[in-house]
Amino acid sequence: MNFLSQSEKETGAFGKKLAAKLKGGEVILLYGELGAGKTALVKGLAAGLGIKKTITSPTFALMNVSSIKTLKHKNIKTKGQKEKFVHIDTYRLKDAQELIDIGVEDYLGAPDTICAIEWPEKIEGLLKKIRQRRTGLGPDKIVAVTIKHLANGGRKIIF
Repeated sequence: MNFLSQSEKETGAFGKKLAAKLKGGEVILLYGELGAGKTALVKGLAAGLGIKKTITSPTFALMNVSSIKTLKHKNIKTKGQKEKFVHIDTYRLKDAQELIDIGVEDYLGAPDTICAIEWPEKIEGLLKKIRQRRTGLGPDKIVAVTIKHLANGGRKIIF
C-alpha cells in the first residue's frame, strides 16, 4: 500500500493511523534515505500510542524506551505488564552487539512492546536471530515501511 505525504505533519498523521492498527509485539522497520521522514513517522506512532513526551531520534543513545498509556491505546493485549514503545536508531551503530549490550533483545517482538527501528538494514542478522527464537515474532508482526523522496519535495510511504 502507498501513501503520499507532502509534509512532516502528514507523515506524522500516517504514523498515528498506523499506531491505531497495532496490537503489541510489532517491529516496525523504517527504511529510507537520511531526511526521508523516518523520525517524523515515529513521532506520529508515539502520538497515536498516547505518548506525550517529545520524541527525538536516539542517534547516539541508540534506543529510547517510553511507556504507553494503556487507557489511550487499548489494542495492546497484555497480562498486567507495563506496555512500552521502543524507538531504535542504528544509523551510528558499530555492530549489533552494541544493541544487545543495552538489552534490545528484551524488547524486540515482546507482546507488551511496539518497536520502531530506523536503519534496520544494519541489524538484519540480529533481527533474523530474534525471529528464530521468538515464536510470536512471525511475518504478521514485522511491518516494513519505506519512505522515498519525490521530485516535488513530497514523500512516498510504502508499506
